[in-house]
Amino acid sequence: MDLRAKLALLADAAKYDASCASSGTEKRDSRQGGLGSTEGMGICHAYAPDGRCISLLKVLLTNACVFDCAYCINRATSNVARARFTVAELVKLTLAFYRRNYIEGLFLSSGIIRSPDYTMEQLIRVARTLREEHGFLGYIHLKTIPEAAPELLAEAGRWADRLSINVELPQVASLKRLAPEKDLPAIGGAMQQLAGRIAEAKEARRTARRAAPPRFAPAGQSTQMIVGADDSDDRRILGKGAELYEKYGLRRVYYSGYSPIPEASSLLPPAPPPLLREHRLYQADWLLRFYGFGTEEILAGGEGGMLDLEIDPKLAWALKHRADFPVDLNSAPRELLLRVPGLGARNVERIVAARQEGRVRLADLARLRVPLRKVAPFLLAPDHRAAPGLLDSPRLRAMLTTPGGFGAQARPRQLSLFS
Repeated sequence: MDLRAKLALLADAAKYDASCASSGTEKRDSRQGGLGSTEGMGICHAYAPDGRCISLLKVLLTNACVFDCAYCINRATSNVARARFTVAELVKLTLAFYRRNYIEGLFLSSGIIRSPDYTMEQLIRVARTLREEHGFLGYIHLKTIPEAAPELLAEAGRWADRLSINVELPQVASLKRLAPEKDLPAIGGAMQQLAGRIAEAKEARRTARRAAPPRFAPAGQSTQMIVGADDSDDRRILGKGAELYEKYGLRRVYYSGYSPIPEASSLLPPAPPPLLREHRLYQADWLLRFYGFGTEEILAGGEGGMLDLEIDPKLAWALKHRADFPVDLNSAPRELLLRVPGLGARNVERIVAARQEGRVRLADLARLRVPLRKVAPFLLAPDHRAAPGLLDSPRLRAMLTTPGGFGAQARPRQLSLFS
């Protein structure tokens, strides 16, 4: 199989892994020698329809695998064409794509071939060759194999900007049923090892006096959970995500909606979850990390352990806690402003800073491109007071979600060509 055919096959096989963002690493560029940059200058960025960054060369070393995970298209018993890159081929492709300004770095994963240790050694060889032999300074994300030896995980962090280990599913029982070769406690142990080394490297950089200390995954570690492959509800998925952030200091938890695969196991659902479910989980994850919400607070906006698919989780929470509103734009603490639907974390910081200079009006928020229709019922300002009874109105939800504003009564419909 020629290189072009391998690339087509192994790039397509890598599309099921969502964790490909290149944020959070240290700044490096090649102005003083070397090749590449982590800052994205002059690099072409591509985005999938759901917003994921695909500006990396995202590819598998091989789609052959000795594991038989039921949800994976590349499982051992899957009847798919197989291919494998050599280390030299992957290095050549990465450099060629970078020099053509197509990518900002490499996202490399793999099926398990021979053994976890052997596979991890091959992934490390790609990253080490790029760094040592070609002076590549661009971003490298290595998918890490938790069953590999600890010394291999330690070496991976020397060459990669980010490491990731996929937990796949939030429940031990589900993982045993659908991926019998994987072990959730073992995955947690590997994450703990990486977290310890990342923390040590960060502390060493902070206290270093002269020589730069050895680097270790400066962009941290991330993981991915599959949504809809088992019976886990949003409470269980978000709860697991919150646990991972707290225990291992993860930079990101990615949520990937299950996609039905050919010749799927009867253990799997026949249809994918609604795409909106994945989107709402990402929004809820943002509330956990940047807005001071707890898991149960977020879930209070939905029903039966599931998020409300029709509206975003912050608005869902606010509509069920109307007694906490309206809040005064000029006196409410930052923590309360963060809970106002339509106010993002960055704009809240701007509002708090602007209050040091004078009174902030609702009209001022328009200049920050805040959605006034969404925030208005929940705020008091010198130039604004919501209509009496609006906040308690049973129609408020419909008013906020119906296109056309508070006066709209019905959803817009497509005009007929014949009426």
